[in-house]
Amino acid sequence: MKKSKIIMLIAALLPLGLFFFPLWKITLEAPQYPTPLGMYIHINDFSDANPFDIKNINLMNHYVGMKYIPDAIPEFKIFPIGILITSSIGLLIGFFGNYKWFLAWFILMVVVSAAGMYDFYLWEHDYGHNLDPKAILKFTNPDGTQMGFQPPMLGSKDILNFKAHSYPRLGALFLFLGIVTSFVAFIVGKKQTKK
Repeated sequence: MKKSKIIMLIAALLPLGLFFFPLWKITLEAPQYPTPLGMYIHINDFSDANPFDIKNINLMNHYVGMKYIPDAIPEFKIFPIGILITSSIGLLIGFFGNYKWFLAWFILMVVVSAAGMYDFYLWEHDYGHNLDPKAILKFTNPDGTQMGFQPPMLGSKDILNFKAHSYPRLGALFLFLGIVTSFVAFIVGKKQTKK
């Protein structure tokens, strides 16, 4: 088997790490919480960074009118199927395709990942801005508009007396490595074809 095909097969398998490791983590630091609150976002679930973190985040967010973090969102059904399908396509391409197909899979994965990040942004925006008008506490910006509580998609951000952090975890690294590895397979395959 050609070296490029082996690399492509590895690339197609790497995104399956999303089924074993968290994709993202959001952490909230504040003086009143000696241990920061946090939650992991998996491909099909949310989970606590520490016991009862999501419950405590929901209780706190209720006061400013934010929705509860649900047990499940529609994406939790779609994302696993999407990864299984794209990994299966990658494996088929690895076995039967050529280097041009490796590039096609790379582009597919970049587009799918970008769509996933955009969906994540939309979810965060709705979560942080679509507030209940009957909320117990109301905060406004200096210009008088309603304050949003959207955590950053990537990086850190001050929200009132909280510092919110949002960073990828090991599952996202597996996905990223799979995408990069498929491009390596394309480069290797192209060189092999020229020889």
